[in-house]
Amino acid sequence: MKGSAIEARVRDLREQIDYHNYRYYVLDDPEIPDSEYDRLMRELQELEDAHPELITPDSPTQRVGAQPLKEFTEVRHVVPMLSLGNAFSNEEMADFDERVRKLLKVEQVEYSAEPKLDGLAISLRYENGILVQGATRGDGHRGEDVTSNVRTIGAIPLRLRGQGWPEVLEVRGEIFMPKKGFEELNERARRKGEKTFANPRNAAAGSLRQLDPKITARRPLSFYAYGWGELSVERLGDSYSGVMEVIRGYGLPVSPELKVVSGLQGCLDYFAAMSEKRDSLDYEIDGVVFKVNDLEQQERLGYVSRAPRWAIARKFPAQEALTTVKDVEFQVGRTGAVTPVARLAPVEVGGVVVSNATLHNMDEVRRKDVHIGDTVYVRRAGDVIPEIVRVLPERRPGDAREVVLPKHCPVCGSDIIKPEGEAVARCTGGLYCPAQRKEAIKHFASRRAMDIEGLGDKLVEQLVEQELVHNPADLYRLNKEQLMSLERMGEKSAQNLLEALEHSKETTLARFLYALGIREVGEATSQTLAQYFGTLEALEKADEDALQQVPDIGPIVAAHIAAFFRQPHNREVIDALLEAGIHWPTVELPPEEAQPLVGKTFVLTGTLSRPRSEIKAELQALGAKVTGSVSKKTDYVVAGEAAGSKLDKARDLGITILDEDGLKALLASTA
Repeated sequence: MKGSAIEARVRDLREQIDYHNYRYYVLDDPEIPDSEYDRLMRELQELEDAHPELITPDSPTQRVGAQPLKEFTEVRHVVPMLSLGNAFSNEEMADFDERVRKLLKVEQVEYSAEPKLDGLAISLRYENGILVQGATRGDGHRGEDVTSNVRTIGAIPLRLRGQGWPEVLEVRGEIFMPKKGFEELNERARRKGEKTFANPRNAAAGSLRQLDPKITARRPLSFYAYGWGELSVERLGDSYSGVMEVIRGYGLPVSPELKVVSGLQGCLDYFAAMSEKRDSLDYEIDGVVFKVNDLEQQERLGYVSRAPRWAIARKFPAQEALTTVKDVEFQVGRTGAVTPVARLAPVEVGGVVVSNATLHNMDEVRRKDVHIGDTVYVRRAGDVIPEIVRVLPERRPGDAREVVLPKHCPVCGSDIIKPEGEAVARCTGGLYCPAQRKEAIKHFASRRAMDIEGLGDKLVEQLVEQELVHNPADLYRLNKEQLMSLERMGEKSAQNLLEALEHSKETTLARFLYALGIREVGEATSQTLAQYFGTLEALEKADEDALQQVPDIGPIVAAHIAAFFRQPHNREVIDALLEAGIHWPTVELPPEEAQPLVGKTFVLTGTLSRPRSEIKAELQALGAKVTGSVSKKTDYVVAGEAAGSKLDKARDLGITILDEDGLKALLASTA
């Protein structure tokens, strides 16, 4: 393209991207998929990279790129960013309405109503339609310059849409983090072992105050406008709702929940509706803001102290409260997950008395440093189970006790294991534990397991709830009369199920192993175990070291299998299943001469001439075990180019080291 054509294409791309940002952030009605948006952005980026003289500060590509700051500079607000008065009850709301009506000498007032976002107040200054400054509220008179960070937020336009905007327009609003983005951010932090944020507000504030804008750019922040400060014109309209519609037309997002209501009853109805809707919103709110809608009436009402007389925040009941941890108990879920639950001194949170809070897992207990006796902040959001947000270690009593994971299941007494690298501890009594009973039986009967036709989820639930079945072996003790006593079970259905149970007794060792529901043991692993050990007895006797010799079974899966078979309760259920008549054909093991490397462990390291997966498969076919780390149990290390620490460790341990020629020679000798 020629120079003029390139400039025209750049302008066109910017206009398209700005338009689609407007559709996405302001109208919440995108026209194109993310992939097409990304394609437009890539094309613009490539053109600007090739022609840097065409880059402008308001280009969509310039949202990230500023250098990290040493510190934030101070910004003085020309028009102070005032706070609002609060109402915590309908009576206080009625008092506010009465004061407004008396001062205005009117019978009824029209109010604008919108959710009070739980984020960080921000001031956005536009000059001639271009974003030139973003500043925090600070103390209301002086804030911090966060322009570089604000520019990274996709919901905030770098250039206003349309035309005819004031020379100076200072828009005010709230930067917040949507709930989904907050949960994903914390989940990533947990996986990395990093500190998590207590709530979306803290996450938004912490993200906006990063000295490196690139960090802010990676955080899922958004923005809604809710007012204005300095203007180079007298007014943008006659009413608050009208001005917000003008601002929305400039490309700035405004709450879709903004509504004009009449009088006190209109305010109360809106507050009640928003209370109901609160938990379904994708962002946190802590109340509703009501403002006199008529701007002339606002001017007549004026200000008192640091707040306007014409606005008030009707707050929801607190979502966080302070209480103490009386004890920590452990609950067992349907899949065997063992979850610590804090028993609290009862406290009202969000209008509900809370006496329990989840602690998720032991890693969270350690990260938050929760002790029995601690004073803690508890948070509750809607129907979500309350959780401990933060501990106050300065208030910890001298007799506070550490939370310890029990060794045995509080429900069935089986061992609890927590494999290294996993966050969740689990009960190993999968076939016996009452807490896991329904899920264990549903899995046992499923099509890919024992394939018991007609034994669906609802029937399993009836059998368990009526105490007819306590473990999978009890299925084979059922009689027709017991089955006919169940809901929707006639004589024919009962007879069909009994025949299906009898038919299921003829199975394979692989299916039986899969049906046992051992953690991390799926169909493929069950098949591998059956082919490797040949008999159930051999598998039951295998320790973790022996299990790790099986192809594709690492230390975590080996630990799960060994722990399962160590439990007497599980062995009892297995014996009962065999006594009931479950059987399978003998598994033929491959002749030993076909697997000359059985018992040998290899580690592959460095750059090799063939894919590692190919070499690994070849070794495993000969009976070898291929692992990812070097230990005393390693027999051979196959080292390619640029082999690093694994090669050094092999030398230190005196392990045989092979290059590719050496490996070829070894394989040839086994042929």
